[in-house]
Amino acid sequence: MAAQTDRPLDQFEDFFPIMADKLGEEGLMQELCNGFQILMDPALGLITFESLERNAALMGLDGLGDDELRMMIREGDLSGDGALNEEEFCILMVRLSPELMDGPRRWLDDAFQQAFGFELGLDH
Repeated sequence: MAAQTDRPLDQFEDFFPIMADKLGEEGLMQELCNGFQILMDPALGLITFESLERNAALMGLDGLGDDELRMMIREGDLSGDGALNEEEFCILMVRLSPELMDGPRRWLDDAFQQAFGFELGLDH
C-alpha cells in the first residue's frame, strides 16, 4: 500500500493534546484505557496485529495499511512479545504526541533556570 499524505494516525496526533486539555489527567487516562479495550484481543488481553487490524476502523485508523499497523505494534512493544499491553499502549499514544509534553518541558526548564541558573533546553 502506498504511503498516504493524510494518515489517520497524524490526525490523532493533532487532537491528542486537545483531548488532554479537555479531559484532564484522569479523563485522558480513562480514554486511553477505553481505547485499549476497543483494540485488544479479548482472549489475550493484548493488542495484537490481528486485533488492531480488525478494530482499527473503530478508532479512525482504517486508512492505515498492514505495514503501518505492524510498525505501530513494533514501536510500542517494549517487552518484545509482539503485542501491546495496556501500559505499552498508553506509552505509545503519549509518545506519538510530542506536543503533549511541551508544557511540562517548559515548566521543567523554567524550574531549572530559577533553581540552578541554567536552562536544560528541553523546549527546543
